[in-house]
Amino acid sequence: MADPASYRPATGTIPTGPGVYRFSDRDGRVIYVGKAINLRQRLNSYFADVSALHFRTQTMVRTAARVEWTLVRNELEALQLEYTWIKQYDPRFNVKYRDDKSYPWVAITWSEEFPRVFVGRGSKRKGNRYFGPYAQAWAIRDTIDSLLRVFPMRSCTKGVFNSARASGRPCLMGYIGKCAAPCVGRIDPGPHRDLVQDVCDFLAGRTGALVRRLEDQMYAASTNLEFERAAVLRDQLSALRQATERNAIVLGDGTDADVVALAEDPLEVAVQVFHVRDGRIRGERGWVAERSEDGDTGQLLERFLLQLYGDAEDDETIPPEVLLPALPATADLLNQLLTEQRGGRVRLKVPQRGDKAALLQTAARNAADSLALHKVRRASDLSTRNQALEELQEALDLPQVPLRIECYDISHIQGTEVVASMVVFEDGLARKSEYRRFIIRTVEGSNDVGAMREVITRRFTRLLDERQRAEARDAAEGPLLVDPTTGAPRKFAYAPSLVVVDGGAPQVAAAERAMADLGIVDVALCGLAKRLEEVWLPGEEYPVILPRTSEGLYLLQRVRDEAHRFAITHHRGRRSATMVESLLDEVPGLGEIRRKALLKYFGSLRKLRAATVAQIAEVPGIGPRTAAAVKEALAGQEAPVSINLTTGEVLQD
Repeated sequence: MADPASYRPATGTIPTGPGVYRFSDRDGRVIYVGKAINLRQRLNSYFADVSALHFRTQTMVRTAARVEWTLVRNELEALQLEYTWIKQYDPRFNVKYRDDKSYPWVAITWSEEFPRVFVGRGSKRKGNRYFGPYAQAWAIRDTIDSLLRVFPMRSCTKGVFNSARASGRPCLMGYIGKCAAPCVGRIDPGPHRDLVQDVCDFLAGRTGALVRRLEDQMYAASTNLEFERAAVLRDQLSALRQATERNAIVLGDGTDADVVALAEDPLEVAVQVFHVRDGRIRGERGWVAERSEDGDTGQLLERFLLQLYGDAEDDETIPPEVLLPALPATADLLNQLLTEQRGGRVRLKVPQRGDKAALLQTAARNAADSLALHKVRRASDLSTRNQALEELQEALDLPQVPLRIECYDISHIQGTEVVASMVVFEDGLARKSEYRRFIIRTVEGSNDVGAMREVITRRFTRLLDERQRAEARDAAEGPLLVDPTTGAPRKFAYAPSLVVVDGGAPQVAAAERAMADLGIVDVALCGLAKRLEEVWLPGEEYPVILPRTSEGLYLLQRVRDEAHRFAITHHRGRRSATMVESLLDEVPGLGEIRRKALLKYFGSLRKLRAATVAQIAEVPGIGPRTAAAVKEALAGQEAPVSINLTTGEVLQD
């Protein structure tokens, strides 16, 4: 990697105006493109203190060998040029949103003499008009089938069309009334294009005018005693309404909008978009991207909106309203850019309440599900797991592949209710039956280092106990890994190949001392620090930096995050139970066992507060007198707070 100082431009040579810059590697390939209002200030931030940069930014700066820039007149031009260069150079360190699955489109071959409608996937072609994408291919095909009963435009392939034209006989669709049969001259190009326009209007969400026009034609035919034509129009109207009602109304005011939601973690980001037209969800789509650069939610949204609408060619692609979870810093510029591109006003909004806010929350839940599914798919791939374990073996210089990984995390709030978690991954997959929870006994206050030493000591003391029991048995019978009376696996019988602690050098040193005091020398140890995702090894002055795309780093992060989640869940449960019990401490005749019985029976303080004396008395061990005392004690509390004992969530009455 290059030393950033070797290609740093002199400060006085960098202009102070707005512009776009690009970093290139030694082979001349552009690896990052960015924009700035003040180029000098922005570029100097990359070189002032490289060690203070985020790890991914450090990697980019050290990979580059040259930086260039182009001045523009204003920030809007910078935004446009940045997007153009990102498309042109495809830089590896810029965020790239990729479809998380293949979504079907409805395409209209508008440039042909007799346009065709079909459902397809993949990239778009010039000369076609596209609608969607849609979540289910079968649903949109069913909708197209209904539409062809109303607007019998061409849907056959070019080969079928030419064959029918040569033979003078239409295909099956022409015989059953789902095609106007332009192949045999039953309809001219002009009227056929009118049918195509009607289909486009429907797919774009403009259904009201179509319904009213068919109703007028039906009533006119009935008035003129053309009852057969009126019956045909009635059936067409019914089919059109059936196709329209396939999408439930989500915005009653008939809004045209795109709803964009994000789900983020330190590694990746998932985006979900609902395309709402005429108040109905006409399509949806999802993307997943690796967070290969620094940036908050607003910056991620800015990149995404430029990618989503950058190639839009008509006003049907860009809606007049885009609902977002947060506004980018360049929201005004994006409004102006999209307005110019659409040819009509476009507004970026953050809904605060009502149906739009609820729809944004639904999109956010879908984004979170997509991100979770993406992680599951990535983790469940056997070749990927093998690659991750082999990368860890090489990076940490392990004697063998770490088939069993244990990770430990500490959780507390200002030193109260200190707990620890142990999670186990075997062959790259979570082994939840092996998870364990610890209540820290010997350490008080916010002493994560001391708590880590205690939990490691307790875990490996149990391992040594199990080993001694195994050695006491006949060697021919093998290690005592299961309880001989119950047949269940012993809790701490298996030694890990690798111990991971959540933290940096201090936590690793504490774990190393605990293991050394017990004589444990055959278990590898490392720590994963959250700030820069560096891997710390015992006795090493500098951390191991794994590549951003490393599957080994991804596995360590999943293990660490799972340990953190498990510890937080344990801590919330203990904290909520403690808070509820403290409110009942002064009730006469209510000891610890009966307090726990109350908590288990009602589940939360809110439900207990709402219960009557008779309902409280139904709890085993709680008599009418004690129930009345409990009710009186709860009624005397000034702060009406309820706590969910499962999640630890505090709810106001």
